[in-house]
Amino acid sequence: MKISNTTRLERLSERYQNGDISRRTFLTLTAAAAASTGLSTPWMGRALAAATEVRFDGWGGVVQEAIDKYAFQPYTAKTGIKVGQGTFGGGDEIITKIKTSKPGDYQIVHSSGVNYYIKYVNAGVNSEINEANIPNMKNVLEPMIEPFRKITPKISAVPYDYGTTGIAYNNKVISDEEAKEKGVGLLFDEKYKGKVGGYSDMTTRVWYAALQSGQDPNDIKDMDAVWAKVRENRDLAKKFWSSGAELMDLLSKGEIVVTDAWSGRVAALQQQGHPIGYIDPKGSYAWMEDMLVLKGAPMAECEELINFMLDPATSIAVAEGQNYPPSLDPTKVELTDKVKALPAFDPTGSMKALTFADPIYWAKNEDAWTKQWDRISKGA
Repeated sequence: MKISNTTRLERLSERYQNGDISRRTFLTLTAAAAASTGLSTPWMGRALAAATEVRFDGWGGVVQEAIDKYAFQPYTAKTGIKVGQGTFGGGDEIITKIKTSKPGDYQIVHSSGVNYYIKYVNAGVNSEINEANIPNMKNVLEPMIEPFRKITPKISAVPYDYGTTGIAYNNKVISDEEAKEKGVGLLFDEKYKGKVGGYSDMTTRVWYAALQSGQDPNDIKDMDAVWAKVRENRDLAKKFWSSGAELMDLLSKGEIVVTDAWSGRVAALQQQGHPIGYIDPKGSYAWMEDMLVLKGAPMAECEELINFMLDPATSIAVAEGQNYPPSLDPTKVELTDKVKALPAFDPTGSMKALTFADPIYWAKNEDAWTKQWDRISKGA
């Protein structure tokens, strides 16, 4: 039975989307099939367009600039595949957009670890990565991969970097000695009323209120005490920031003198010469970020891009540029002195010195706690 070129193209597209053939093979075979009859269809145009560009959405600012400069631009130069980019200010913002979009509109997201991975899985927008197509995963820290496997044995996210949300402070106002003595208490110090900042995020606000009330953020026994501390912190704050760029702006201009802050953004300010100190008090919130491939994305291209990003030379360059340690295992890959000096870097590769949120515990409480935080943030 003779197979039409249109049918052949459709079958090739299906094989390509399933990851059975490479992008180059797909383009070669579709071009040959089309050339044999001069066939050109709107469907083919869309297929070819999808095969030559991948969409990425990230946090913007210095983080995304580093990824673009040291990963995306070299990748495009090597493969010819463009990386279209979008940005977002918070994890809830981007997942809301993805839930209301069509499969394939969003493809790779620089996502916030297992806490958000559960949300993507529950929303049914996760994919299944073929790890054989990402050989550089062999160098990724297993303690970072394992939490994802516990949620979905076939993962759709690859850990890429990690950091901490510690306490940043203006050294012209607050000494290192005072910061170390007071720790988390700096966020609740009446002396700095109107000069306190914080991330406008339920998890962060509850986490540090739990620490200040003497509780384990992964096993809170007295939520009334936590909400009282959240209100106390709110009343002292000048501004709760919503992006890394806003955090850096508030600190660099001296509009706030103390805030919980992302370790890499603080490192960037320090490198720019700003008098900003940083500490990770016991129990500080540690987090990891991953490259999450979404349902409907061109899997072969996404896997190829992530493998390129995990190449040690690329990953180290990105880490130095964005000031967050890479997910590479330091016992397998020789890292640079600059990476080893980054805040939150774990030289052992065990990650045991860092305190991560228990994803199951936080997912169970998230809806109720988010509603309460929303009320408090509005003055309740």
